[in-house]
Amino acid sequence: MESTNSKPSIKVKRTDDFSLENTDSFYWNQTNWIKLTQLDKYGKSTEYETKVKILYSDKGLYFLFVCEDNLLNASYESDFSPLWKEDVVEVFIWPDENFPVYFEYEISPLNYELPLMVSNIEGEMTRWVPFMYEENRKTRHSTIIEGGPKRYGASIKQWTAKFFIPYKLLRPLNNIPPEKDTQWNINLYRIDYTQLGDIKWAWQPISKSFHEYQKFGTLIFT
Repeated sequence: MESTNSKPSIKVKRTDDFSLENTDSFYWNQTNWIKLTQLDKYGKSTEYETKVKILYSDKGLYFLFVCEDNLLNASYESDFSPLWKEDVVEVFIWPDENFPVYFEYEISPLNYELPLMVSNIEGEMTRWVPFMYEENRKTRHSTIIEGGPKRYGASIKQWTAKFFIPYKLLRPLNNIPPEKDTQWNINLYRIDYTQLGDIKWAWQPISKSFHEYQKFGTLIFT
């Protein structure tokens, strides 16, 4: 992680497009892990590692989240559900900091998604979900559960989420598609719900809300 314009930054590497199957390790091995900071703690029994990898291609962005856990707290079984109320990972992408509009993506351990466009003007937020969510605008995503079954309440060891966000889904945001040396603002999050309380992780720490976009770091395309 480096700094540009006083902001922490991630240099993201270019890749050919690939399938999110078990054979994708060749591509992920080309880049390094980004570790998220755990913001809440309820004793050592809730200290879990969360790490992320990012790649980009001519068509979009690839993300890989690996989340240590011991209990699967995810029950929603449809896309566009309020996934943030259960276990989830989230990505916030803000390509043009001249306009307070950004893209939010959430995915649950059960492989359901919530893509949102967010307008955040002085804390007044308006959200849209994609309309005419057709094939060339759709994400690709998959999740893997280790140590237990893929169902609500299961005891597990960790869960993994892999997803691809096409640039076409990010329209009408500006500064798209990225070129070499393009810089976007970004933050990466996770929420884990436990009996003791909800635990949050972030790449760039926030105070109260994941929507504190002024605290995002920088993604540099190399």
